[in-house]
Amino acid sequence: MERAWAMTHLSEEHLGEAPGGAGERRLAWRPLIGVIACLTVLDVTMGLTYPLLALILAARGHDTVTIGVNAAMIPIGLIAISPLVPRITRRIGGVPFVLGCILGTAALLALLKILPWLGAWFGLCLILGATTGGLFIVTEAWIMELSTQATRGRVVALYTSLLSLGFAAGPVLLAWTGIEGWLPFLTGIGFAVAGFVALVLTRDGFPAPKPEAHASLLEFLPLAPTLLFAVLVFAMFDTSAMSLMPLYGLRHGLDEATAAYALSVLIAGNVLLQFPIGWLADRIPRRRVMLGCAGITVLGAVLLPQVIGTILQWPLLFVWGSAAFGVFTLALAELGDRFSGSLLLAGTAAFAFIWGLGGIIGPPLAGAAMEYLGPEGLPLVMGASFAGFFVLAAWRTWRGRRPV
Repeated sequence: MERAWAMTHLSEEHLGEAPGGAGERRLAWRPLIGVIACLTVLDVTMGLTYPLLALILAARGHDTVTIGVNAAMIPIGLIAISPLVPRITRRIGGVPFVLGCILGTAALLALLKILPWLGAWFGLCLILGATTGGLFIVTEAWIMELSTQATRGRVVALYTSLLSLGFAAGPVLLAWTGIEGWLPFLTGIGFAVAGFVALVLTRDGFPAPKPEAHASLLEFLPLAPTLLFAVLVFAMFDTSAMSLMPLYGLRHGLDEATAAYALSVLIAGNVLLQFPIGWLADRIPRRRVMLGCAGITVLGAVLLPQVIGTILQWPLLFVWGSAAFGVFTLALAELGDRFSGSLLLAGTAAFAFIWGLGGIIGPPLAGAAMEYLGPEGLPLVMGASFAGFFVLAAWRTWRGRRPV
């Protein structure tokens, strides 16, 4: 543990300081553009794949439980690969690993079309979660390494904004391709290939893992519990909103189109307001901005039942989604501030592991709350989880404890 502790950049005392400092290295723009472009187009692939598989299974007559189990294979695959990524990249290198993950993702999309059997899909989606999860673990560590402390808030905010935009573009493309034939699968494969090309063109600038450095996911877990809690509550919020927000609107008398627009407005806040949040976090302590975003998320959960069905729901959803996403954006930025090298990679692996847990826990918990408490069970679960995070983060920060 002491060896891992010595690898951190910042101690808790630094959490009260504004980011930046004299003599900081220059931002590595070329590889940053390459990796962010790669991840953006790959997220278009995933944004298309999730609803494509669900709609195909529904068209084949499978019930919602089966569709949900198939969808759960992807976060389970992410959880399974997370502890292994640091060891794999140490042996074969980060760039070959990520390129292999991209090619594997493209091949899996082809196999999902070729092998239509449900059992095969369960296995393929499990592996798909591993390939996409593995590449995001490594590339997010690269983004942290390639950015600087003075600009990391804006860089991460740009990345998360484009990620949301890419994911939102997937369903739009699906509306054009439809679910029949090879076209939707080839479209997803095409975007994966585009990500591969973007990475190959800029691969010389990416950080190389140090063979002598060793850090595992388990070593990282006790070093940043508050950051990991931030990832957990946002993953619960995000997956619950994607799954249940339209249903919440329908339960309040909205028609199907308006309920769908409500989710779109929530996502739009993620896309448009992350950069201002990152800009602010590059000028004042990130932890204060994170606490502000968490507080706004709790307030939004309290106000949503009062304004749903009125014109005020639109600005509330816009700000609510951006504030919740901002907690994740700033957790990533703070991760890059405090850790480097193999421990940073272990940190992004831990983030992915916790994200997968949140994706598995959130929708069933929120769905059960809606079943037994009515539609307000959804904002209740979201608000309570962020309130718990706010209390923990505020207490650990204001008490001046060691890094969390």
